[in-house]
Amino acid sequence: MKCLVVSDSHGDREILVQLLAAYEGKVDAFFHCGDSELAIDDDVFKHMYTVQGNMDFDDRLPDEVTTTVKGVPVFMTHGHLVGVNFGLDQLMAAANQQHAQLAFFGHTHQLGVERHNGLLLLNPGSISQPRGEFTRLGGTYAIVETKGQDISVQYYNRQQQPVSALNFHFTH
Repeated sequence: MKCLVVSDSHGDREILVQLLAAYEGKVDAFFHCGDSELAIDDDVFKHMYTVQGNMDFDDRLPDEVTTTVKGVPVFMTHGHLVGVNFGLDQLMAAANQQHAQLAFFGHTHQLGVERHNGLLLLNPGSISQPRGEFTRLGGTYAIVETKGQDISVQYYNRQQQPVSALNFHFTH
């Protein structure tokens, strides 16, 4: 299974259009972890799972999404409702309750990935307003690929170039 994960685009609709066009047919699913500032009926969301962030004002956006892509259970939420600024315990508990293997979130605008007891926790960073150590990249998204229990994560910049230092492999 291969998916693209993006977050915190904050009204930058064009970057989402570019990513959809570039990766159509190359990934199995697209995930937006919230703070798009777009309405749920925007055309970009016809082909992308999305959740409501703290800066989204369309109440029709769900707080969380649980789905299965090519047999891999995925949980996604923005992060503000599970306190990701203070740790990942609530996120892990919510994802484990849904029997997810992958948990995607945003909110902090800082990219990060780690694996705990078989659960991958991934923040793609903000595509439009990055913060933290990788601010200089100007925005990031991630491609997550699973093969059995093995997971690969590659982060990319806004120009769709892989960031070589941000390539991770997790084995069972």
